[in-house]
Amino acid sequence: MLMTCLLVGALAATMAGTGTAHAVPIYPVADPDPFYAAPPDIADRQPGEVLDSRPMPTPLIFPGTTVRLIKFRSTNSSGGPIAATTTVLTPANHAPGGPLLSYQHIINALGTKCAVSRALYSDDPNIQVREAVVLNGLLVRGWSIALPDHLGPTFAYGAARLGGQITLDGIRAVRQVPELQAHDSPIAMAGYSGGGMATAWAAALAPRYAPELEIVGAATGGVPMNMVKMLEGVGLDPHPAFGLLMAAGLGLEREYPDRFPISDYLNSRGMAIRQTLANGCTNEILAAGAGHGIRDFASSTSLISDQTARGVVEENSLELFDGIPKIPIFEWHSPSDPLIPIDAIRTTNNRYCAAGVRLQTELTNSPDHLSAAVFSIPSVLAWLTARAQGEPAPSNC
Repeated sequence: MLMTCLLVGALAATMAGTGTAHAVPIYPVADPDPFYAAPPDIADRQPGEVLDSRPMPTPLIFPGTTVRLIKFRSTNSSGGPIAATTTVLTPANHAPGGPLLSYQHIINALGTKCAVSRALYSDDPNIQVREAVVLNGLLVRGWSIALPDHLGPTFAYGAARLGGQITLDGIRAVRQVPELQAHDSPIAMAGYSGGGMATAWAAALAPRYAPELEIVGAATGGVPMNMVKMLEGVGLDPHPAFGLLMAAGLGLEREYPDRFPISDYLNSRGMAIRQTLANGCTNEILAAGAGHGIRDFASSTSLISDQTARGVVEENSLELFDGIPKIPIFEWHSPSDPLIPIDAIRTTNNRYCAAGVRLQTELTNSPDHLSAAVFSIPSVLAWLTARAQGEPAPSNC
């Protein structure tokens, strides 16, 4: 599933009430492992600075790898310091300076138990890393792979710009850990859907946020480029993925508590489902919201024109961001994808092309969002390999 139409329902939730006093956002239960906690002096640390690092067991789904969990300093959407984590897989045949991929996994969740660093060791289909086959294809070629927990410590599901910042700081951190031998590695990024959002934002933010990073390219698939248009397309009617819509609203409230206070506008049923979703992973969230719409959980749509709430969605809409990647981009999607606004993708691609970005776009034959993730895998792997080898990037602008 995706993080696409999810933000849309979130804004609908934000605009669906008449309350005036701000309710307190519902945050996830903190991870019981103290490794994930921020140190007292985090404000004195620099973005990307390593705060801690430790070896981890080899996951069953990635045999033959050594694994290291890294905690680093990153930045939230308000500019404040946060502690974030990334898990690095290193294959036995990895040579010093061998290629590194930062892969932004699809995370449809609100609970810390659903983090990629946790999912690697889980047999729960609710949170498994489903892209293992693809990633193993790169590991056997000697690539190391970083898997950031790009929703941040409060699991701010829906905050795409935050995901981009965490992705970039995770790469900074990986390069600093001597055991990983990645200081001089060619770096690439990839992700699909929600993971594609974090990847695409990282590519667009890098010239300003992490200009020192030399990234050879980013592959982004199924990215919802404009959340406002998603709002207009989905509306307030019941939706099969409503649980995810509601979860994204709660995630945005966590990241923007003063600007996106959806809890102020939930009725008693809405507050009850809020409690149910607060620590949920994908299947739990989908089950809780199945067959519902925002009208079940909010009393009115009186704030539909609220500009403050709309501004949060705009700030997480890549089509509206004026930054331009300075690296080659491989972008793929289905032209008949019913869940994302295709015109927003075209507009963003055209803007990048006009600015001189080496952009390769591939349209899949998939009729839906999920299968489009799979159809272009061979092209994505070939494109990433060519970038790591220093070949000139193609463009079909």
